[in-house]
Amino acid sequence: MISDPAMEAAEEAAIASYPEECCGFLYGSETGHTVKVEAARSVENRQQERRTHHYFITPEQYLEGETFAERSGYELVGIYHSHPDHPAIPSQYDLDGALPGFVYLILSIRQGATAGRKWWELAGDRSKFLEIVPGAVEPMPDKS
Repeated sequence: MISDPAMEAAEEAAIASYPEECCGFLYGSETGHTVKVEAARSVENRQQERRTHHYFITPEQYLEGETFAERSGYELVGIYHSHPDHPAIPSQYDLDGALPGFVYLILSIRQGATAGRKWWELAGDRSKFLEIVPGAVEPMPDKS
């Protein structure tokens, strides 16, 4: 489940960074196999080359993300990033940098507009991504 404000924040970041990839953290809670995403926070893509096809989050940015989660009462539950002019399907580069235990939201941005989004998780053996089935992560009502 993802809150509307969190999805809007991720999509706005993806559109603003087009034609380069954006990236950011997903915050919320995890209970059993259910992940609730309540906030999304963009981080600077530190990839030096091929920013239209790759993103990189530094260890320092992960530390800052964890600190934000602790101060906000959230857990760091995942990562989002965009695929400019490509489908919302993980690449080998995405697989190589993936961390177990996170959910991954990939936003397809075509010509500066959202064209699709898919949720993924890393397989237990880290050999591939598994698409999270519809309903496992879905919009949740606003708390306001």
